[in-house]
Amino acid sequence: MSSSSEWTRSGPVTALLDATGLFFKAARDAFPGAVAADWAAAAALDPGAFGPDGAWRLDFRSFAVADPDGSGWTLIDAGVGPAEGPGAPWCPVPGRLPDVLARAGIDRADVHTVVLTHLHEDHTGWAADAAGRPFFPDARYVVQRAETAALDRLDPVWDWVVEPLRAAGQLHEVDGRHRLRPGVTLLPTPGHTPGHQSVLVERPDGRDVLVTGDLLVHAVQLAAPAVAYAHERDPATARASREDLLARAAAGGAVLATAHLTRPFVDVPASRAGL
Repeated sequence: MSSSSEWTRSGPVTALLDATGLFFKAARDAFPGAVAADWAAAAALDPGAFGPDGAWRLDFRSFAVADPDGSGWTLIDAGVGPAEGPGAPWCPVPGRLPDVLARAGIDRADVHTVVLTHLHEDHTGWAADAAGRPFFPDARYVVQRAETAALDRLDPVWDWVVEPLRAAGQLHEVDGRHRLRPGVTLLPTPGHTPGHQSVLVERPDGRDVLVTGDLLVHAVQLAAPAVAYAHERDPATARASREDLLARAAAGGAVLATAHLTRPFVDVPASRAGL
């Protein structure tokens, strides 16, 4: 594994740190169902997430998956974006993804696919620019059709992402499980949003990577998957998706690639293997 403070590479998958900041509500308010034992387990799994006075410190991360022949990249999620982007009201903008990509040796012209796990501001900020131009000029942007169908037309992500990408002919909507290419498969994991998806990256060594998006947003949900996040659209469905994916990861020994934990790559705790 090679890394810098901004990017970490695990096989064909590179974690790219766009931003770090404090959430706008305390961790215990964001996860009101968690009990003391859950918080203790979460602190052991991800101590960096625990800020002063109960604050939730989180990273905002994208992932790049290299093609087997080295010819291009698939980017998973597009970070918080620039200062004028839709994430500005609450995200730590501007993000630094463009510079981090360059330092990791990834040219945005070589990104042929951008997977959007869902259409929240902190995962779509660098999808386009303020002029409505796709930030990755030669990429197809892949999202679940259920996600675009559920997005409110007044949501700022609609005008920043959906409309310009459609106008450019670069928005590709899919239904359900979808194989992007050999070794990269989209897995529907609804609940956080109606069309949320995670990504399975199969590695030649058998140590697969599951990019979780917002399936779990804090280590407390890794320690106790039944714990709901206050901003899940459908908590019961989100719980089922989370438990299913964690059970799959535990059974196959897969690594989790997380968007918001302060560690980009984590293993499923042994205590969760029987989910």
